[in-house]
Amino acid sequence: MKTVASGDIEPVRQPEKTKVAMIFVAHPDDAEFGTAGSAAAWAREGWDVYYTIITDGGSGGDDHATDVSQEARRKISEIRKEEQREAGRILGLKDVIFLDYPDGTLEPTLELRRDIVRLIRQYKVDRVVCQSPEWGWEWGYSIGRNHPDHLASGTAVLRAIYPAPQNAWDFPELLAEGLEPYKVNELLVVGAPHPNFAVDISDTLDLKIEALRAHKSQIQDPTGMLATWMRRWASSRAARYGLDYVEEFHRATQNWDED
Repeated sequence: MKTVASGDIEPVRQPEKTKVAMIFVAHPDDAEFGTAGSAAAWAREGWDVYYTIITDGGSGGDDHATDVSQEARRKISEIRKEEQREAGRILGLKDVIFLDYPDGTLEPTLELRRDIVRLIRQYKVDRVVCQSPEWGWEWGYSIGRNHPDHLASGTAVLRAIYPAPQNAWDFPELLAEGLEPYKVNELLVVGAPHPNFAVDISDTLDLKIEALRAHKSQIQDPTGMLATWMRRWASSRAARYGLDYVEEFHRATQNWDED
């Protein structure tokens, strides 16, 4: 180890920042609810924005179905993936990636952690967005938000984001694949207990709503209230930021020049 005198400490070399954002969620349509407006805004700003859908979405059929065979699940998965691709097209995403873990039984395994690290290194992701790994007990508590796959997805991403992407010693098999370490600079967590950051989606809220409507197998809107609900939700916490419509996150960074 090199020893340096006080005052002569060399700064740690940081990788050049990229404009690549990757949004990790458990299911097709999850990202549309929490981050679609932000994704569209970032794409307009010149970012390469990717969705990574961790499960295959195969449990998204009729709750009262009697045919739950593998073939039925495969058909549901195909429909939901196509809907997600269409939503991505609407938002201007660079691509949608599917990891195809079984829907409904997701766990934050080492295998999943490695898959996430692989993607971060492969795409040189600067900004990671994920779901909260914590149950929400706030006044807006929602049973659906606390889907176990959502919590497992958030746990897996937070376990993966540090230190493995930037540490050559973690998952050495990735080095053998030619994937060198890369440090994520920014993390945004959706639905976290203590949000501290918001993205102005005033100009992209309509795209968010259109992208949600692309998920026809999951979202029925016979009364046309979806747009009203989304506008109400996006405005509910916007005033504290002096904005009209926002998506809110807990933000953390690894940048040395930030607090």
